[in-house]
Amino acid sequence: MEFKKGTLADVMLLQQISIETFTDTFKEQNTEEDLKQYLEKAYTVDQLKKELANEKSSFFFLQDNEETVGYLKVNVEDAQTEDIAESAMEIERIYIRSHYKRKGYGKFLIEQAERFAQKANKKAIWLGVWEENTAALAFYKDRGFVQTSSHSFFMGDDEQTDLIMTKQLV
Repeated sequence: MEFKKGTLADVMLLQQISIETFTDTFKEQNTEEDLKQYLEKAYTVDQLKKELANEKSSFFFLQDNEETVGYLKVNVEDAQTEDIAESAMEIERIYIRSHYKRKGYGKFLIEQAERFAQKANKKAIWLGVWEENTAALAFYKDRGFVQTSSHSFFMGDDEQTDLIMTKQLV
């Protein structure tokens, strides 16, 4: 496996994986119109370039046998989408392509996020996960995350609830 930091040169790959994985994960529970509206806002090339250029955000691609299986996005300081805890790091995205799920890649990305946070002297990591995404909720709970709050997430015009899950680091 190779774990490499994403750069602006990776924007097209980032867009492809983002749209593919988000659609695969959420298309069954959302209207086509709401999903389309969200994707057209969140994953434009311009939006992803801004995210890649932010020095307080980092993208890491995971490759296995030269195939990109997914990516991790982490945020520190003012790049975090919420002010959850002092000395915390946000895991904004762990996206694994559907045919690579349940093979240990998500666990590997979580472990890498924890290492990154510890090197940055962070005391906690946190993430938001849709309350209806039971598989992801179980995955994070199994890795020591606990629900600490919630916030609204808009899928198009549909207001949904993301559970904020936090893990204290030793």
